[in-house]
Amino acid sequence: MKVFKFGGASVKDASGVKNMTEILHRYRGEPLLIVVSAMGKTTNHLEALTRAYFQGLPEKMQLYHEIRDFHLAVCQDLFGRTDQKEVLNILDKLLAIIDPEQEENSAKDLLFDYVYDLIVPAGELLSTQIISSWMRESGIPHQLLDAREYILTDHTYREGKVLWDISAQKILDVIPGVLEKGQWVITQGFIGGTTDRKSVTLGREGSDYSAAIFSNILDAEACYIWKDVPGLMNADPKRIPEASKIDRISYGEAIELAYYGASVIHPKTLKPLQNKSIPLYVKSFLDPESPGTEIREELVEARESSFIFKDNQALISISPKDYSFIAEDNIYAIFGFISRYHVRVNMMQNSAISFSICIDENEKTLPLISSLSKSFNVRYNTGLQLITLRHYTPEQIEKLVKDKGVLLEQRSRTTLQMVVRV
Repeated sequence: MKVFKFGGASVKDASGVKNMTEILHRYRGEPLLIVVSAMGKTTNHLEALTRAYFQGLPEKMQLYHEIRDFHLAVCQDLFGRTDQKEVLNILDKLLAIIDPEQEENSAKDLLFDYVYDLIVPAGELLSTQIISSWMRESGIPHQLLDAREYILTDHTYREGKVLWDISAQKILDVIPGVLEKGQWVITQGFIGGTTDRKSVTLGREGSDYSAAIFSNILDAEACYIWKDVPGLMNADPKRIPEASKIDRISYGEAIELAYYGASVIHPKTLKPLQNKSIPLYVKSFLDPESPGTEIREELVEARESSFIFKDNQALISISPKDYSFIAEDNIYAIFGFISRYHVRVNMMQNSAISFSICIDENEKTLPLISSLSKSFNVRYNTGLQLITLRHYTPEQIEKLVKDKGVLLEQRSRTTLQMVVRV
């Protein structure tokens, strides 16, 4: 069997849903498990709704209605009507969560990450419900399963840690039987659930990871990620017009690129596939006949230069208040704070009396800085960019840093990272 994952760009509207169905028709007769993301930019809109709800802002109802109207418009375009009961039911449940009249729904005593995982999973639930309804009308036999009942996690909201043994038991008890009946399985990416039935997300862009989890547990023949690009590129074409597609690449090199922030593959996706030697194919839903990129174990390491850009970065420099050396106990304390706020470090460097980290700038940045400042002297810059080059040349470095101020630089034999002002 194969596992397919379709991202938000592939199902951003009614024509995208129809195109996805046409791609699936090419695989009639094969057992498939299909993982789907939220439609278009729905996750971004739900994140804005979460912030408005958490902060008690009046625009939360306007944001809700925008999300509602978007999905009903997709239903209108697909079915010629908006009375999809299952979709309206999900929307009603979302409305109940943010209803200001419900005292038990007050966000003041709740953690932001908990509220986030209460609201944001609605995007995947809505998209899969609409797509399942369309597949039924298209005569495609399948079952729609709720991923929260099969991918079980701990209570680390927004970064759920998968409970592999329990998840494997849940998945293997149900999904092989569905596939053996000649039905496909459609389910959600990005979301899982706890054993006490709380919704948990797996990290931003975690739908790829969901596909890898199902692939690993089901011993899939292959995992396919359908994107709006020809395959894995050596750079973002919007930033570097001469970017080219990588035809074949090893797990090891792909993991390096994902770790440093290559946007086509989620960093956690590759390890579950590598553990079972399951090949990964990155293919274009705009041109499904093209070969895309093949990622597997036995391929020779690529030496083609790759360029990765991460915007909205914060550089934090931390030093002891008594101007003593940065030693193991200081670093231990610093990473205690980093762990407490579930912050991912994109780059780090230390000198005799200073330890610097580059992180994504988000709602966790200022609370982390505030906590660090109680024990250390802290300086920071925001609005920065992190540039990573794999297999770099001096000419490439010179071209990239032209007219940019480099605040921090780190290089090894194969990788160069620079934090720059933009």
